Amino acid sequence: MNGKRAIVVGATSGIGRGVAEVLSQNGYLVGITGRRSEKLAELQAQNPQAFRVKSFDVYDTDTVVQNLEELVAELGGLDLLLFNSGTGHRNPALDFDKEIEAIRVNVVGFTRVIDWAFAFFARQNSGHLASVSSIAGIRGNRFAPAYGATKAFQINYLESLRAKAGKEKRRMQITDIRPGFVDTAMAQGDNVFWVAPVEKAARQIYKALRSEKQIVYITKRWRYVALLMKILPKWLWNKI
Repeated sequence: MNGKRAIVVGATSGIGRGVAEVLSQNGYLVGITGRRSEKLAELQAQNPQAFRVKSFDVYDTDTVVQNLEELVAELGGLDLLLFNSGTGHRNPALDFDKEIEAIRVNVVGFTRVIDWAFAFFARQNSGHLASVSSIAGIRGNRFAPAYGATKAFQINYLESLRAKAGKEKRRMQITDIRPGFVDTAMAQGDNVFWVAPVEKAARQIYKALRSEKQIVYITKRWRYVALLMKILPKWLWNKI
């Protein structure tokens, strides 16, 4: 072990699981969380010495803090927290149940965890707070309105906390990870492109965390798409 302690919130599958595995391979003691306890147990079984498990739902805001603090106690400290819990649907019919699910997890659950982590690292006067948002948060889209809007919330919230940490002279890093399409259940639809394997995405995220980058696109080529999204005029964007 290199003495580093990390928590990955949302490590049952996809990007979260991939990053947890990379962290463990690089000497981290990793706390893994998620709703599906059986998936967490599968991951822990790969390397029981490298993982500590705590199963909970980020939307259960009454118990989130207790669960996180218990996990930190098991780890013996905390240097890095990565928030990866998220959900979203292609929802052209605006099914309210799908929209509110995204809001509950991507806004309410996100805010509860991120606020706790910011306060923890502020008290400690060190630490790295990171979250997986999405390139979908750059502009609204007609296919998944709530998903894009909630990811925009995350992007702006992280930027706000970065400014707050700077103003208060806090010794902490805040990283906003913006994936394009990664080969997970979230990559829905028939016209997806540049789909990255989870392993490649996880390696690039780990490298970005080590470099303490503020904003990173996964994979790297998506930064060009992000730039294009920002400069396209509204009339053209609405036709895409």
